[in-house]
Amino acid sequence: MTDHGYVHRLHAGAAGKPILFTLHGTGGDENQFFDFARQLLPEATIVSPRGDVSEYGAARFFKRTGEGVYDMADLARATDKLADFVGQLASEHQASAILGLGFSNGANILANVLIEKGLFDASALMHPLIPFQPKANAGLAGRKVLITAGERDPISPVPVTKALADYYERQNAVVTTVWHPGGHEIRPNEVDAIKALFEPYR
Repeated sequence: MTDHGYVHRLHAGAAGKPILFTLHGTGGDENQFFDFARQLLPEATIVSPRGDVSEYGAARFFKRTGEGVYDMADLARATDKLADFVGQLASEHQASAILGLGFSNGANILANVLIEKGLFDASALMHPLIPFQPKANAGLAGRKVLITAGERDPISPVPVTKALADYYERQNAVVTTVWHPGGHEIRPNEVDAIKALFEPYR
């Protein structure tokens, strides 16, 4: 589907159930986590947009000027666009809760929508990288945030990951951080943590 500003896949769930947005990593697409999300929350509405930026043919949600160096103006554009997309679809489907799951670049745009807009009731951020000091947002209080990460991740360094977790804790979000000993790949303990995060919304 190409309406609402993104190419995306959508499964309309049952009335009164949550809506879950899945956001792929660089080079992924709307199929990366769609089936996984359907299994996680069989009755929920599932929405998987494809990033609208191409980096040498790889889809992303916002531009960067180098590894770990963000085009902040484009990040702001992308944040507003995704927030509008999420809000519109959540309203259309009368969702009982707004949930997000993102990996790598998808986790970064999800993390920044949280920072700027709140919006998501529960979010799974897999291997995020926010290489700047986020602004305070009192609206994050009580929102659930899961951060999963690798202790040897060359793309998302441990200190930057910990700083993001500390930021959400300072905003009084309900934060869980799960580590594995590897790098920038998804491990089974991350999947288990995501299942636990979303179990109350089944």
